[in-house]
Amino acid sequence: MQGLRATGLNMSRRALLALSASGAAIGAAKAQSTPPPSAPRGQIVVGLSQEPTVFNPLMPSIEVDQGVWWALFNPLWGVDEEGNLTPQLATEVPSTANGGISADGLTWKLRLREGVTWHDSTPFTAEDVKFTIELLNNTAFRARTRQGHNLVREITIASPHEISWRMEKAYAPYLSLLAWTFIVPKHILAGASDPNTAPFNNAPVGTGPFRWGERVPGDHITLTANTKYFGEGPYLERVVFKYIPDLTVLYTQFRTGQIDHASISGILANYYEDAKKLKGLVLSVNPSQQVEAIAPNLGFPALADKAVRQALYQGMNKQAITDIVYYGLPKPTESFYPRQSWAFNADLPAHSYDPAKANKILDDAGWKRGARGIREKNGVRLEINTSTTAGNPLREQVQQLLVQDWQGIGVALKIANMPAAVIWGDFFINSKFQSVLVAATYQTSNDPDCAYRFHSNAIPAKGGSGSNTMQYVNPQVDALLDEASSNFDRDARRAAYQKVQALVRDDLAILPIYQPAPVEGYKEGLVGYKPNVNVQSNCWNIGTWYWVR
Repeated sequence: MQGLRATGLNMSRRALLALSASGAAIGAAKAQSTPPPSAPRGQIVVGLSQEPTVFNPLMPSIEVDQGVWWALFNPLWGVDEEGNLTPQLATEVPSTANGGISADGLTWKLRLREGVTWHDSTPFTAEDVKFTIELLNNTAFRARTRQGHNLVREITIASPHEISWRMEKAYAPYLSLLAWTFIVPKHILAGASDPNTAPFNNAPVGTGPFRWGERVPGDHITLTANTKYFGEGPYLERVVFKYIPDLTVLYTQFRTGQIDHASISGILANYYEDAKKLKGLVLSVNPSQQVEAIAPNLGFPALADKAVRQALYQGMNKQAITDIVYYGLPKPTESFYPRQSWAFNADLPAHSYDPAKANKILDDAGWKRGARGIREKNGVRLEINTSTTAGNPLREQVQQLLVQDWQGIGVALKIANMPAAVIWGDFFINSKFQSVLVAATYQTSNDPDCAYRFHSNAIPAKGGSGSNTMQYVNPQVDALLDEASSNFDRDARRAAYQKVQALVRDDLAILPIYQPAPVEGYKEGLVGYKPNVNVQSNCWNIGTWYWVR
């Protein structure tokens, strides 16, 4: 994340960047002096505060699942830390310049790598790519998203390593969407009676640098080196994803060396000062593609009232959250895009904490104070449940601040936290919550397409395919999203997405709080770790990690 502030830490942005750069310099120097091993050697233990539970990479998931996917699977092409699309299972990224995409954006032709095998030694072919796209479009399959994939028509296989298709209409984000679409094996899944419950989903077979080893639910996942991998690496014999639900315990295990890498916000902001003093450990304050927000369920009567959402936002002390709870590391935001996005709208109305104005909004909207000062309207009381991942003490502090803030405007906030595997499963996906405190990604890889979050056809609870769990519906937003996705002109797309940000901000489909500045850490001597704002897990290139001792 650019423009980091550390006022709560009495630390300048330059110092923060210097700290991250020093860790990078250590790794770079050792990488130059010591090449990677000629055969896989050693292991890494990655500490995660949320448990990976979804191992079919086409199904609804959370960020920690994707770290496992990058180790096991490959997309046709990925996206690096600079935002460049890089070939993986395809020999090159198609474009109009190389003839892979027709001038009208409708015809796509791909050449696939030869010599790639699945972990069970079955050859990878164009049949697997065709099957993956068709599975995503199978309405009986619980797909993470069908956006873009549902436009693919007439898939043709010219040879085992040549595939083409026609798009129903031009869809500019599809290149980036495919950088997040991992290819699955036809020879295993095609025969499944129900792909949603196939044995593959608990014992996945991929083409990636690591193979499935074992899973001990509630504790860890072990992956082992794929010595037949077609790409660079793997340089480690094993990767262990260790589940540690309490972030304080996770940090303690990082301090004491029981885990090698504290991943995905693995070091809480309140431990940052202490962590800087530890020897033999490297800290990285990373850019984040996510935005932390209160996501309201607009299907819940009280939150369906825009005036209520406006009052909640006006009555939220965002600056206290970032400065007191997060020690000034993250920066408040009004958008759902990261500042690094080329579509980021920097001109959205600035939030102000104004309880008096919040009270007036509710008064004017007819919400009258009743018993214990809690407002009511038409028999509906302003009692709202909020949920987040259990075991995250900083989020729990945020919730306590919100309880106090909103009590002053006549809103009773009740906390109902749950383990990650519970809250981010069916409860979240099918909009069974009232509100959640969540860090989410709203764009698609390195593309600002956000239709899967805000389009009305992306509401799972209403039969849609996507992640519009807020159940947000705005026809003007739908039209702008459709317009932007069908246009390959970046300036026109930027204008459309900036309008979408303005509409979403006005509707308060989410109550944005800040763009996170997550702190991750690893043991000195680890080479290859590269934070990447374009993916959801910094384990995206774990196949190229190795130790220099």
